[in-house]
Amino acid sequence: MAQVTKDMTIMEAIEIDEGIADSLFEMGMHCLGCAMASGETLAQAAEAHGHNPDELINKINTYLASK
Repeated sequence: MAQVTKDMTIMEAIEIDEGIADSLFEMGMHCLGCAMASGETLAQAAEAHGHNPDELINKINTYLASK
């Protein structure tokens, strides 16, 4: 089973499963097409949008486990 970590970039996570984008959108992260997506980690993105990185990672990994 695939999982994401806080140090993965947004694009690395999306490459695992495009459905991860829904979790990001739900948390107000609509920058998947911006230049930051290729270099910003999931933790950095969560913090920049005022979210706890651990909550984001748990949300995404719960989604991946349900597949």
